Amino acid sequence: MAAGSLLALLDDIATILDDVSVMTQMAAKKTAGVLGDDLALNAQQVSGVASERELPVVWAVAKGSFVNKLILVPSALLLSYLSAQFGIHWIIPTLLMIGGAFLCFEGFEKIVHKFLHKDEDEAHKSELAHAVEDSSVDLVALEKEKIKGAITTDFILSAEIIVIALGTVAAASFGKQIAVVSAIAMIMTVGVYGLVAGIVKMDDAGLHLMLKQGTSIWRQLQRKVGQKLLAFAPVLMRLLSVLGTAAMFLVGGSIISHGIPALHHFSERLSNTLSTLPAVGNVLSVIGTMIADGIIGLLVGAICVVVFELAKKLTPKKA
Repeated sequence: MAAGSLLALLDDIATILDDVSVMTQMAAKKTAGVLGDDLALNAQQVSGVASERELPVVWAVAKGSFVNKLILVPSALLLSYLSAQFGIHWIIPTLLMIGGAFLCFEGFEKIVHKFLHKDEDEAHKSELAHAVEDSSVDLVALEKEKIKGAITTDFILSAEIIVIALGTVAAASFGKQIAVVSAIAMIMTVGVYGLVAGIVKMDDAGLHLMLKQGTSIWRQLQRKVGQKLLAFAPVLMRLLSVLGTAAMFLVGGSIISHGIPALHHFSERLSNTLSTLPAVGNVLSVIGTMIADGIIGLLVGAICVVVFELAKKLTPKKA
């Protein structure tokens, strides 16, 4: 009898863990759009720091990110619990819609800034390079400023990730919500800053391999790999930035689409229509839905940027 009860308990635990695993994978897919931008932004934040200080800076920002998660995860779960207890189920979907709109706004603002403020970006990069070379500049203060800025950026992106993850499992039990959101917070933090550390040290690794001496095939191969790493590092940064921006529109547009019934039904009809096409129907269905989400994301982002700029102009400036 006891053995039967133990087996039943183990079966229940296995089922719960399986459910949590599936929901965590779903939440990870939803939050992946923010991940690309998170990687690019954090890698850019630590650029301009002396080579030997890059990893300590990444570690300092990672610790700040863990603190952010310790604040955000319990706050989001408490909000979810209270909304379920008091029957105000619109809170999480509303926060999710706000998060989606913010993603679209952030993505469109990046595009506008790229084309309209290119000179400012170049000037900023030049200032950073000068600060590193100038012995009179307080590099400790510069480093602290960079860390503070990166942690602030992480707080915003972490809030987006957690709200999206929570919205994915809003219908699950509170215990499963705790497990999934906590797992996503931990996986994203370790994953992002582990990759950021690898990205910022990629050029150093390439230089190290290029300086290898010797005429053997192995040494020649190492130098060749080093050259490729040095050439690929800036390309990777640009690629992450582009993919991260595109993902913001796709994820943000998808969230907005699911939150507005008319758009959601249109997306479903489009997907179903394309899926009936022979041979390539399933592929076109996925691509068509992504394009629709991207267009929605672009439009929402453009509207949000226009409203934000108008609000800035109409708001009286402080004396």
